Amino acid sequence: MPLTDFDIRDIKLGRDVTAEDVCEDLEFLDDWEERYRYIIDLGKQLPPMPEELRTEERFVRGCQSQVWLVTDYDADSGILYLAVESDALIVRGLAAIILTALNGKAPKDVADYDMDAFFERIDLLRHLSPTRGNGLLSMVGRIKQEAAALS
Repeated sequence: MPLTDFDIRDIKLGRDVTAEDVCEDLEFLDDWEERYRYIIDLGKQLPPMPEELRTEERFVRGCQSQVWLVTDYDADSGILYLAVESDALIVRGLAAIILTALNGKAPKDVADYDMDAFFERIDLLRHLSPTRGNGLLSMVGRIKQEAAALS
């Protein structure tokens, strides 16, 4: 495997930038144009996923854009690490929002996390097209499915 700068355990979303941070930042912004810019900027914090990790089994179905999910479970610490890649800037941002809530947690905590309440608090789904909203829920479903298999 070629050497890259990609280290799933080094992704700061969920550790240095939390779901609570996202809620507070979005509440501070006045309109959805500013909020979309914030979401896109958040997505820029995701490291690019190496091409060799973008495999068919990691491909997330149900998304309008191309999306890949990589998970890494550290059995010693009981922590599930997540990485998401997409070909669309807004989807990378939406994935980043998901990671702020779920990355770097125990699988049971990931499986039990109330993403619907989180999305409602930031009023997200109402401001996405139905296809983007379905894609967002597909990403969450896939992550929760993988977490449930570990817990």
